[in-house]
Amino acid sequence: MSRIIPIVLLIGSNLFMTYAWYGHLKDMRNKSLLVVILASWSVAFLEYCLQVPANRLGFQVYSLGQLKVVQEIITMVVFAVFAMLYMGQRLTVNYLWAGICLAGAAFFIFREVAIQPH
Repeated sequence: MSRIIPIVLLIGSNLFMTYAWYGHLKDMRNKSLLVVILASWSVAFLEYCLQVPANRLGFQVYSLGQLKVVQEIITMVVFAVFAMLYMGQRLTVNYLWAGICLAGAAFFIFREVAIQPH
């Protein structure tokens, strides 16, 4: 099993989910809340069509914790790019600090040090 396929699927799923969660703030400002909810659910369905297989395949090659941390890193990168390019937001130094924290999380989760019970 390739270790990259789950990551590619998670990137795709995060693109859909980020749009489902935040795209309506730009594109549907004048729509009713019900319309926005239904549109977001429709986009989120596509996210789940990628996310579920990504996690199933990913769990064959990554531990559950590793899979979650990879997903969070992808989420932050996709969100930062989306916020800057699509929403026109300025990235601040706080994104850098958040990235450093995520890099630390990746370091510790991929270190594979098992905690032994006493």
